Amino acid sequence: MTESLTWKKAGQNESELSDYLVRALIRSGVCVTLQGADLGYVFIANLPDCWSVDAAGNPEDTAIFGADSGAEIAALKREALEAGEKRRTEISPGDELFFEIHAEPIRAADGSVSVMTTIIDLTEERRRERILRALLRELSHRSKNLLAIIQSIANQTARFAPDLEFFKRKFFGRLHSLSQSQDLITDSSWRGARFYELAEQQIEKYLPEVPGSVSVTGENLWLNPNEALHVGLALHELVVNAAGAGTMRAGGAPIEISCAAARKKNECPRVAVTWSENRKGLTLSDDAIADQSVFGSIVLQRVVPNAVGGEAEYRYDDDRVSYRLTFQQREEE
Repeated sequence: MTESLTWKKAGQNESELSDYLVRALIRSGVCVTLQGADLGYVFIANLPDCWSVDAAGNPEDTAIFGADSGAEIAALKREALEAGEKRRTEISPGDELFFEIHAEPIRAADGSVSVMTTIIDLTEERRRERILRALLRELSHRSKNLLAIIQSIANQTARFAPDLEFFKRKFFGRLHSLSQSQDLITDSSWRGARFYELAEQQIEKYLPEVPGSVSVTGENLWLNPNEALHVGLALHELVVNAAGAGTMRAGGAPIEISCAAARKKNECPRVAVTWSENRKGLTLSDDAIADQSVFGSIVLQRVVPNAVGGEAEYRYDDDRVSYRLTFQQREEE
């Protein structure tokens, strides 16, 4: 079966046109072979590097493609010739190489039949597909982890909320904190986030225009996604409590936030995140005291340290609030 050209100039020399088409075929990089009805080769163009042809003899499929692949390709061509229709298959000759094989019968004007085979390299396409599948699995894993965190926060928030409005205010604030931390994690291709960026992100919403109200010092450590989400959540809790108490507007001693790692040979570094807040001279309402000393401590002393496999110490009195979270830094599974 012959397909006509879409357009050809009248009187164009067929031989010259064929030369141009063969040249274009070679430059295209697509492998094309032509064989007679007996599968004797007429020409081979752009054979992939993983295969070779012995120029001294008459090439055969098993000699070019190997015993297994060659037999499969030869059978495909015979099937196409017998059916008079195009046939397709995929083969993988090893070393993560993938090729798509098309065999199509070609009938000439004199009635003779040949088979044209097109070999398309799918290796890069398959590599991209593997990467995409891995990314989708990773996305599913991250999404499930994030949903579990949200569920835990919702349960803890509801457990101690006296009414719906209180629950909404606390839960949505914590949800916003997670979303901000997740933005940093996403920007890093899910590798995690730096401590300074986490701290800045959590305090900027509540930071008044009072220079020096918050001091962030220590090491700008890289935290894995789970650590980043929960350290960010702890900072959010402390920042919201400080804003509610008026500490950040008092103009007194700055709130001190720091991060440091103690390293021992052959051990993962142990990270310490600390918060020190001077509340001397401030007067809190009974509701604010109950909110911060009972409700807030659940997140700071249980939810966060349990999630990162660490310990937390939360001290709250009339003059000072201090918090220390320590955990062994690990590569996330």
